[in-house]
Order: sequence, then structure tokens, then C-alpha cells
Amino acid sequence: MKKFGKKYVEASKNVDKSKLYSVEDAVKLVKETSVTKFDSTIDVAIKLNVDPKKADQMLRGSLVLPNGTGKTKKILVLAKGEQANIAKDLGADYVGDKDLIDKIKTENWFDFDIIVATPEMMPEVGKIGNILGPRGLMPNPKTGTVTPKVENVIKDIKKGMIEYRTDSYGNIHTVVGKVSFAENALEENLKYIVSTIAKTKPTSVKGTFIQGISISSTMGPGIKVDKNSFDI
Repeated sequence: MKKFGKKYVEASKNVDKSKLYSVEDAVKLVKETSVTKFDSTIDVAIKLNVDPKKADQMLRGSLVLPNGTGKTKKILVLAKGEQANIAKDLGADYVGDKDLIDKIKTENWFDFDIIVATPEMMPEVGKIGNILGPRGLMPNPKTGTVTPKVENVIKDIKKGMIEYRTDSYGNIHTVVGKVSFAENALEENLKYIVSTIAKTKPTSVKGTFIQGISISSTMGPGIKVDKNSFDI
């Protein structure tokens, strides 16, 4: 049986596990029940009525949060020529091609958070797919991280782009923001995430698509959010 710390137990006393909170009340409560000394990340878990074993119901994509994530991501761009120059001009942290792919392979180098690659680089990137895949770092056209023009995706990442995908249970977990964010900023981010996910409902899914929504801070208790609080 999992043991929880004293701070978690105390914070949990303020959460009614049987209640569905409005977006406004849930955001206020998630800030109040943060138990860490550092600026905790607030995450959302969305339970979907999908079968991840079916290809068309394995959802994956990206979106740009209206108020960012509160975290600066280190960007690695794998490109040549003009696209490499554009990436450097836009402030990508690392820009290269086969040299950086080899560095990842031989030196176990992972001083970055996200990889953007041009299509011409993907045959080489594919050779280290077994290294990048388990870490969630493999570039993918569905998330915009494989693109012939790197400019827009680099700008989106800097503005607060997040990626999402269904796990093996049909859930999506992603970042809403930081505890230090203003309540209205967190509310706006959360509403944007849920409305975006709602629009991805596969045509093969019948009935209610979004079955449950909950938010939590790092190491904090989960708070169930009323679906009726969203315009979906």
C-alpha cells in the first residue's frame, strides 16, 4: 500500500474526493493544496473513452498554451543549410545534423528537452529511434516537430507549446502551468487544453468522449473537475 507524506495527508483533508469542482474552484484549491517548497507544476489528467489499441483512437498532437507553461525548454534542432541558420537566428539552444545525432548515440547526451527535425534528417534520426523513443523525444509530424520549415515550431515552443498523447489506458496527462501563475491564467490554460482535446474525438468513438478530468500539483492531491464547467 502506498504511503503518503504528512503534507500530502493534510492537504488531502481540504479536498472532497466525491465532489466535482468548477474550473474556478478547482484551480483555487490546487494552488492551496500545493505541498512543495518550490514552484510546483500543475498537471491535468483527462480520461477519454478511447481504445488505444486502435490506431485511429491513439491520439497525439501539440498545442500552444495561452499563458505558457512557466518553463523554458531547451531546443535541439536537427537541420542543414538555410533551416539550420534560421534555427540559430531564432535562438535554438543546439543546432546541428549528423554530428549531434552521433553525440546522442555515443555520449548519451540529453542536454535538451525537445527535438525539432527537418524531413531530410529523419532517416538519420530514425537510426537512434530506440534511444529517443523511450524518452519521449522522437520528433513526430503530428506534434509539428518534424517540419520542412522550423521557424513556426521554434516560436511555438518558446511561447509554451506542449505535446500530448494517450497512454495505454486512454488517458492524457499534460502540463497546465505553475502554482505561481494567477488563477485566471491557469483557468484559461486548462480550458484551452480541454477544448482542444474535445475537438480530437475520433469518428469511431461513440458516446461521451471525455469521461473525467482532474488536476493536481507536484506531489499534491488530485482534484476532480466538473466537465460542465467547460464549453465543450
